[in-house]
Amino acid sequence: MKQSAYVLSIDQGTTGSRAIIYDSKGKVVGQAYREIKQYYPHPGWVEQDPLNILESVQWSIQRAISISKISKNKIVSIGITNQRESVVVWNKKSGKPYHRVIVWQDRRSSPICERLKKAGKENAIHRKTGLLLDPYFSGTKLTWLFQNSSKCKEAIKKGSLIWGTIDSWLLWNLTGVHATDYTNASRTLLFDIKKKIWSKELFKLFKVPAGLQPKVCDSGGLFGKTDGFKVLPDGIPVMSIIGDQQSALYGQGCYEKGSMKNTYGTGCFLLMNTGRRAIISKSGLLTTMACDSSGKPAYALEGAIFVAGALVQWLRDSLGFIKEARETESKALSVPDSMGVTVVPAFVGLGAPYWDSAAKGAILGLTRGVKREHIIRASLESIAFQTKDLVNLINKEFKNPIKTLKVDGGVSQNNFLMQYQSDILGIPVLRSNTIESTAWGTAKLAGIKAGIWKSAKALDLKVGFNTYHPKMLKKKREEQYSYWQSQVKRVFSSSEK
Repeated sequence: MKQSAYVLSIDQGTTGSRAIIYDSKGKVVGQAYREIKQYYPHPGWVEQDPLNILESVQWSIQRAISISKISKNKIVSIGITNQRESVVVWNKKSGKPYHRVIVWQDRRSSPICERLKKAGKENAIHRKTGLLLDPYFSGTKLTWLFQNSSKCKEAIKKGSLIWGTIDSWLLWNLTGVHATDYTNASRTLLFDIKKKIWSKELFKLFKVPAGLQPKVCDSGGLFGKTDGFKVLPDGIPVMSIIGDQQSALYGQGCYEKGSMKNTYGTGCFLLMNTGRRAIISKSGLLTTMACDSSGKPAYALEGAIFVAGALVQWLRDSLGFIKEARETESKALSVPDSMGVTVVPAFVGLGAPYWDSAAKGAILGLTRGVKREHIIRASLESIAFQTKDLVNLINKEFKNPIKTLKVDGGVSQNNFLMQYQSDILGIPVLRSNTIESTAWGTAKLAGIKAGIWKSAKALDLKVGFNTYHPKMLKKKREEQYSYWQSQVKRVFSSSEK
């Protein structure tokens, strides 16, 4: 263990960028966060400015270093974790973006997905990538860009355009290296997860020119060294890149087959490590790449809920029901139940197990006596119900019921939600004392690869949990979940009815 060494974790998320500095004991000595601007140019479109993302990362790093009061020269390793599926296109010499980031929540490529489905391509794509044909993933976003952006078309002709997910954009700006890791590549619809290579067939199918994509590497290892990045000295190695949900899986110590976690962030993502075997789900789960304790490729099953923390933001920013996110806990507890209200937050369609990209959100069951507190409570309950949807799928795939659920992420700080989650699942919920599991995951791997720590498992022994035990009677649990199932069907698009 290197006593005076520090690890910098860059956590670039959907709503903002966080930088956290860890000391040789794994303790946080400095952290900072800055929100990034979101653009909604048309219904269903979600964009961000790549330069705003970069500026927010630089600001957060500089602020975290200032708070930590350490010399930036003592940072010996960097880990990057990022919002997945969001895609950037830029000039490989100047670094100038050709278009705003098309964010993972964006639905503009729905018609492209529908055309490919009608052409009978979905099953072959699913077998090769582990993913479903949905605008959530990067591939159809690139198809749309290369069909609709004159700047991109011209840049491709000139041979100046390269693309990548957010990790690639940050790595290129940090080091000048154009690369990604397996966890991010596996989210593009362009990567063969069994052969572990970019697929020429998929590039052709999605009309994405080959040769513009980043190199794919293990999640742990030397990606490059800082070079000309204005808030850091040159020569610091980037030793880890992991997509945010797989990083949280690693942060929670889920390296072994069968281990699982659920992260409550902007969206909600349940992942189970399946080891060296890629299990192709038959019930709506995604097969994705993760990593083992040393950063080598592994596989996971994943269920995605598109709107979780974003629902709380909506209650605050759009409806004005709360001033701060933390108020939702006391508001929910101020009423005995939701008074029959159900909130289905299909703002950007529905993920697993429904996969209805055209579904619209709804507040159902309104009566004259309903107050904002009931809607707030129903909103939090909807997150728990959607998680139960995913747990049911996992149980169905493995035929071995889950006995506990590890959780993390900002929304997991809501005690009402965590207790209700335990109640509706009927199993204990374990919330990690390391709430920022996403940032910690990539930092842990970066520190191990830099020789600061000997092993991941030794670090995991120091992490504790707050445990929530189920208190709800089985009959009541079944009634409430059955009611949710009947209500969510009411928002399905006509194609899914």
